Amino acid sequence: MLEKAKQFIWKQKLNIVLLIMVTVFGAFYISQKEGYHMDEMLSFELANAEFTPWIVTTQPVGRLEKFVQNEIYGETVWETWGNFFETVKDVFVNRGNSKLLSYKADVYPQPVWITQEQFKDYIEVGERDDFNYFSVYFNVKDDNHPPFHFMAVHTISSIFKGQVTPWMGCVINLILVLGICVILLKIGKEFWEDEKIGVLGCILYAFSMAGVSTVLLIRMYAMLTFWCMFALYLHMKKLRSGEWESKNKLLIFVTFAGFFTQYYFVIFMLFLAIITLVLMKQKHWYYVRSMAIAAVIGLCVYPFSILHVLFSGRGVESVQNLGSGLSGLGERFYYFGKIIKEEVLGGTIGMCILLLVFVVAVIIGVYHKYARKAEVEKTSETDRCTVTDSKKYLLQVAVPCFGYFLVAVKIAPFYADRYLMPVFPLFALLLAILISKLFSGRWAFLVAVLMLLPNVIMVTPLYLYKGYEQQVKIAEQAEVPCVCVYHGVGYYQNLVEFTYYPQTLMVTEEELLGRMKDAVLSEQEEIVLLLENGVNREQVYTYLEKEYGYKVSEVLMDKGVHGDHVVACRK
Repeated sequence: MLEKAKQFIWKQKLNIVLLIMVTVFGAFYISQKEGYHMDEMLSFELANAEFTPWIVTTQPVGRLEKFVQNEIYGETVWETWGNFFETVKDVFVNRGNSKLLSYKADVYPQPVWITQEQFKDYIEVGERDDFNYFSVYFNVKDDNHPPFHFMAVHTISSIFKGQVTPWMGCVINLILVLGICVILLKIGKEFWEDEKIGVLGCILYAFSMAGVSTVLLIRMYAMLTFWCMFALYLHMKKLRSGEWESKNKLLIFVTFAGFFTQYYFVIFMLFLAIITLVLMKQKHWYYVRSMAIAAVIGLCVYPFSILHVLFSGRGVESVQNLGSGLSGLGERFYYFGKIIKEEVLGGTIGMCILLLVFVVAVIIGVYHKYARKAEVEKTSETDRCTVTDSKKYLLQVAVPCFGYFLVAVKIAPFYADRYLMPVFPLFALLLAILISKLFSGRWAFLVAVLMLLPNVIMVTPLYLYKGYEQQVKIAEQAEVPCVCVYHGVGYYQNLVEFTYYPQTLMVTEEELLGRMKDAVLSEQEEIVLLLENGVNREQVYTYLEKEYGYKVSEVLMDKGVHGDHVVACRK
């Protein structure tokens, strides 16, 4: 066994070195990440807030969370389980009149102060709520996404209790990107019989800004990309072997897992299934049966998906975008095409290098055209079959890649790279095939390095939010309450710093100006005031001075990474 392991490592030593380089490259950027996108913090909350899917300023403790804390948790594990089974029995017997379903939450007429411990409970895992996947399932049913990624975040958070760091989310993405790289390596070797294609695809993906963004964004898109690539690999293997009537369990699981991660997986699978059915010579029924089984399992395990896709705000918006005809399509193609250029093709410099080498390669190709003609004419029948098979595999890569791109461009709610992440490795693979056909050996790798190097040197990746640590340090050093004036959304990006202030009041400008006399503000001699970008500062300053006697004593941060303005106020 040990000898076989040594032989495998020696045989795969170059690929192993490449994967180690990818790991070090990704870990370097993770170490640079300081802050979070609003949706990233929402990932931690949906994963870790016990039965509380949203922070509601007038109801800091959710109804079910309050019930679990007061009625389920006991002094011992056995007492807790006893309370749980009694609750189940009560619901079964009394239904709507049961204690659980008639339980009331504490709802206040205006936003209340939320303590640092409550904020920690929102985004961290404590001693009693670790590995609570039912809570994750409950939370996400009110969101627009399936729960698989949130369960993974909750697992990491349960292992590293009482903390939130970029590593806890990004390490999941880094492992998945390594898995994608392994799939790219296998595709190049198995279906084009050219290890260079797989290695080039891995390099062009993992060391591009596309790969870096996929590692850094703590959302479900790295996991979605992995399942898309895994599904593609299995389809390519099945098409080559022709074995569709059996050994489909892994294909069914991967299809279910992709659906259980993000609904955009269905778009990718639709195009992959169509081209696979077209290329199949027979046995279509067995393939359709496998896909139907995966769909039934997905809907049974997560029936809320129907409501999410058809009736949620995001779902309705996507359907409306899809049916809006050509309206705004040019603008959408421009912005999403720009994302591909900047993150996959190395930006303007990388594009210029690619076009230049392509022109050179065409000139060289024309020059040697007649020299190669005789060799081509000698191609054997076996080689012709290989070329034909290569075209099939190329279609299996290209059709879902461009099909998904077109639909994503049409339905995406924002001009953001996350919606294109599933096809980033496919664009890299197609680019690797092109480069490998134009150049041989070291020249192909040189072209890839020249494309990527300018971006690696000159471009700061998305999702680092460098500078947020300074804002967190302000909160760590403050021993006074914080008043956060925001626009009604967006405060999730500040959740980490709220775990350091003794207590925080989150209010909109309208809620603050119309607020009844506040006891905390009346008693405190000093507060920290956090104003989101766009809030009318002078109006807030005037109100606090007039009502409570506060004046700005020190500007702690003029404009943070999220545009926040942080000041200290004294009476």
